[in-house]
Amino acid sequence: MTRQKVILITGANGEVGHGLIRALSSQPDALPLLVLDIRELEGEIADLVENSIVGDILDTDLLNTLTTRYEIDTVFHLAALLSTHSEFRPEQAHRVNVQGAVNLLNIAVEQARWRDQSVKFIFPSSIAVYGMGDLDTKAQAGAVQEDHYLIPITMYGCNKLYVEHLGRYYTNHYRQLAAKPEDNSVDFRCVRFPGIISATTMPAGGTSDYAPEMIHAAAKGERYASFVRPDTTIPFMTMPDAIRALLGLASAPRASLTRSVYNVTGFSLSAAEIATHVQQHFSSPAVTYASTEGRQKIVDSWPAALDDQAARRDWGWQPLHTDANAFTDYLVPVISERYA
Repeated sequence: MTRQKVILITGANGEVGHGLIRALSSQPDALPLLVLDIRELEGEIADLVENSIVGDILDTDLLNTLTTRYEIDTVFHLAALLSTHSEFRPEQAHRVNVQGAVNLLNIAVEQARWRDQSVKFIFPSSIAVYGMGDLDTKAQAGAVQEDHYLIPITMYGCNKLYVEHLGRYYTNHYRQLAAKPEDNSVDFRCVRFPGIISATTMPAGGTSDYAPEMIHAAAKGERYASFVRPDTTIPFMTMPDAIRALLGLASAPRASLTRSVYNVTGFSLSAAEIATHVQQHFSSPAVTYASTEGRQKIVDSWPAALDDQAARRDWGWQPLHTDANAFTDYLVPVISERYA
């Protein structure tokens, strides 16, 4: 039986998944898309994929079936239990975010062995892997590089950091004590995202969601009470830039990459600065602030800025959207049309 060569996307029904499906399906000579999610794809997004499977990344029987039916060229492993939800269900978060990733890495290993060619494994990590200690440390650190301050205080951050290390292991050290170590295995590549702001979908379960929630509420003319202080500052990027980052790293020549994990970022803004942009562009009630202790502590532990020079140097990363044109060129016109 001839196996169909495909790109596998897990967690396809999320914000990033929808954007990635649209981008990949529009590429000339793109491979067919095989998507997996615990919920069925609906509407026009379902028409863009070759096959949509409803299932769980913890179901190893299902995953083994995929390996016998398809030749998987690239895995975009997006499925995860997000940061806020993970704090309420840490054990479940570990199963989904870590064991689920191990299951997919093993799929990539089996595919690489069968193909005698490595399988690209593209993984979105998070600013949640960092832990700054206190606000003075955060203020003094400036733009943080990939290997600094890796002391996360959330289960989600711990999970993401562990999978980063697992990916590095599977790429560089897998079966290193075997009589014949694997020559072709996993080509793990990871982008470490800041907060992501989408104009087309509302987030659910992220600790940086105060930014998109604030913007969408303003576009609808609704009041919004931010769950962080007005001075709270972290880096962000737009959803189109997040998709570009995933595709850019996936298409980069392996020889040009000097690391497995890359920071990417767009701009850093405080909650008050986001509110100022909102007031400039929308006729909406003023933003109020009702900081919640738990989520405030988490956001305070994340850097105020990320250093993404390695990505710029190795594979030409460059965001399209800065803080100003993120609003004028993307957020305001697209969100306004959505709620018109």
